[in-house]
Order: sequence, then C-alpha cells, then structure tokens
Amino acid sequence: MSGSESQGAGTVVVVGSINVDQVVTVDRLPLPGETLIGSSMTLSPGGKGANQAVAAARRGARTVMIGAVGDDGRADDALPHLRSSGVDVSGVDTVPGPTGLAIVSVGGDSENTIVVVPGANGAVSASFVVGHAGALADAAVVVLQGEIPVDGIAAAVQHAGGRVVFNLAPVIDVPADVVKAADPLVVNEHEGRLLLAAWAAEQLSEAEEARVDDESVVASLRAQGVTSVVMTRGAAGAIVSDASGTVLVASPKVAAVDSSGAGDAFVGALAAGLAAGSSLLEAAQDAVRVGAFSVTGVGTQASYPTLEDELPAAAAVTS
Repeated sequence: MSGSESQGAGTVVVVGSINVDQVVTVDRLPLPGETLIGSSMTLSPGGKGANQAVAAARRGARTVMIGAVGDDGRADDALPHLRSSGVDVSGVDTVPGPTGLAIVSVGGDSENTIVVVPGANGAVSASFVVGHAGALADAAVVVLQGEIPVDGIAAAVQHAGGRVVFNLAPVIDVPADVVKAADPLVVNEHEGRLLLAAWAAEQLSEAEEARVDDESVVASLRAQGVTSVVMTRGAAGAIVSDASGTVLVASPKVAAVDSSGAGDAFVGALAAGLAAGSSLLEAAQDAVRVGAFSVTGVGTQASYPTLEDELPAAAAVTS
C-alpha cells in the first residue's frame, strides 16, 4: 500500500509546538554581526508540531493536534491552516502568556535560519499531556518534536498506544530511553551527528565526527538501540533504516523557492503513510515527494500538498 492510496486508516496525534512565523526575506542570509535590508516580512502560522499536523491532514490522515496557544490574541494567526486542513484542534488549549513565535530569515538561495521563542509551547508539560492520554492511547501514530518540554515528550511516549514518530528537532537533552522508543527517529544530517555526540562524545573527536558520512551516522544510531531511523537530507532525499535494511531514497529535482518547513512536510506525510498502513520505506518514498513539493511554494503550511495535488515524480531508491 503506498502512502497516497489509503490515508485515514488510523489517527495521527501530533503533540507539539504551535507558533506564529515572522518570515523576513533577504538576498542572502546575514553573517554574524552583519545587518542587511530585508525585501519583505510576513506573518503566518507555524510551529513544528502544527506544521506536521497540517501536512499529515492534507495527505488524508485523521489528525489531532495537542498543544497550546497564548491569550495574546495571536491564536487566530496560529490556527487557521490547522482548522482549514481538517485537523481536530479540540486538544489545543489557551494558556496565559504569548503564543509561540518563530523568527525566520529566508535567503535568495531558499536556505533559511530560524530562532524560536517558545511562549505557550512551554506549557505542554507532562501534566498537560496526561490530560490528553485518551487521544494518545487511541492513536495509530503519535508524532513528537523537540519544541515542547522534555517531560511532555516523555509523557506522550508513555501514553502512546501506537507507533511513535519522534522528530528530534531541535536536538534537546531527552533521556535515551525516550529517544529509543521512536519508530522511527527522524533527524537531519546535523541533528543525527549532534545526538551521536551527546551519546558518545568521548569516542570521536570533532574532526573525526566531521568525516563520518550520513549512512555511518544512521548505522551508529541503530547500533545504539534505536529501532528505526530516517535521516532527511534536503535535496539529497532521505536514508531509511530499520530491521529490513538501509535504503537511500533520492529526492525529485525541483526548482526550490523556499525550504522553510520542508522537513515538517516530510514528517507529517511520513506519519500519514504509517497511519494508513504503509511500510516505513513506502511512507518515506511518499514523504520525500511531499517535501520536494513543499519547497516549490512560499512559507510552511500553505505550501503543503493535498491528495489532489500532483507530486513530483519519484526518484530512484538504492540499497
């Protein structure tokens, strides 16, 4: 079964961040200490959790969002795509304080830098998550990221009734047993190396770490006890590794406009495929195409495809 053939067979529950993105476009990203003139500024809904929920829902999965917004009046800026995409937002609470904010700079080469101010996302702690234990127990797939408190992540893993997809982004200090509950753990090239360094810093010098290739990083994470790993590599596609083997999934070639949120598009589509019964490799093949589609549009959630959109043609898969 492919990730696009039978969505909605199980529910995806995303526990994570909800932000408002302040996006500034520049000709190139600034150097440290440098001031540049931006060409535009927009406000749009974002947050890794919300992005992934929108991506999953647009690929046909029944999707529930668990998270928090502030009482600063920004909820209307943060939630519109969740609602219009059909995400169940009954698990989104309003808490005192500001809604999460992400300050995004996008360069002319479509690369970006992001600074996140957590705001209300800091309220998604263990006690908050336990209040939604019923939804977690009923989920086919629970999706997590690194933009909420660690005890909230651990509580979600504890109460998850189905498969856990953990996108360790950003890399935060999470107990190893929580990370190893992921199936899969999703990281990019940099995050994979940071996690290995945190787990086995004494084994490699910085120079040695820099020479380790992506497949070796994935293999090392598996050797540390992670059930399955998906490493996203931008335009190079993804590496998928589980008990059946390690496979390189190439990305379709597209004309990139804005790479913001492409990783989240991938994770949401991956979760939707898994909830529909696809294998990890099948779900990743679809997710790579979804990620490629997303970079051809501007922004994050608004650029994510639905089942009606034509995805870029699949590229090669190699073992």
